[in-house]
Amino acid sequence: MGTKGVLSQREADIQMMLAADVHLGTKNCDFQMERYVYKRRSDGIFIINLGKTWEKLQIAARVIVAIENPQDIIVQSARPYGQRAVLKFAQFTGAHAIAGRHTPGTFTNQLQTSFSEPRLLILTDPRTDHQPIREAALGNIPTIAFCDTDSPMKHVDIGIPANNKGKHSIGCLFWMLARMVLQMRGTIVPGRKWDVMVDLFFYREADEAKEREEEEVAPAEYVPTFTLGAEQWPTEVADAQWESEAPAVPGIVPPVAGADWIAAPGNILEKLVNRTIKKLKNKISQNCRLKMG
Repeated sequence: MGTKGVLSQREADIQMMLAADVHLGTKNCDFQMERYVYKRRSDGIFIINLGKTWEKLQIAARVIVAIENPQDIIVQSARPYGQRAVLKFAQFTGAHAIAGRHTPGTFTNQLQTSFSEPRLLILTDPRTDHQPIREAALGNIPTIAFCDTDSPMKHVDIGIPANNKGKHSIGCLFWMLARMVLQMRGTIVPGRKWDVMVDLFFYREADEAKEREEEEVAPAEYVPTFTLGAEQWPTEVADAQWESEAPAVPGIVPPVAGADWIAAPGNILEKLVNRTIKKLKNKISQNCRLKMG
């Protein structure tokens, strides 16, 4: 029963690697990579033997599990397609990730703030990550790398034959390696499917990620959360409120509540006219006296 489980798992992994184009190499082949090549296509591209790729992934997973402290493992990728996969691999396995350009002297110069002495180094491409490979060789650090058919194998201890130039291929390989490590540690049951999707390890462009976020989080329409009741904003105000609150102004007769001002406008006008007439008469009489005198 155990043999059938291993075979079925292996067949499923090989099918996934075929879908992710892990088997596609380049038109050139290094002499040390010839043993991992299955055949050559009519257009000149070398086809990698995925059976050997799966076996090398198992060997690499055993080496990773043998290190007690996962923080002593450094996973590095200067290639943009492998940076997201490296970060996700470090998140699930507990390793230390370096995504981006390698600072020269990280493994050799003790005066640097970023100096570290890892027990294991995992790389995406030996050609792009040539600087950390040289420094690891000087510090006697074992190196695991995903090697294409044209990749140099110098100072690489475990070379996993695979397509290290495609974003789907790199993501699939790191996902598979992380799953094998967790299975060997006992975190995941070997027979069951891993809950983490392989899509999380794939490289995403900035524009594509923004579009997906905008689609997921649609802008909601603005709806006011407060309501004005009739008690807060009364439509009619009683006259008595304004009359009681109005301050008394000197020289002005205060209004009498309930008085009918519209019914008696003539009385007010007559009083005003009489006052003005009296003033005019007084002025005329004064002027006449001055002239007579």
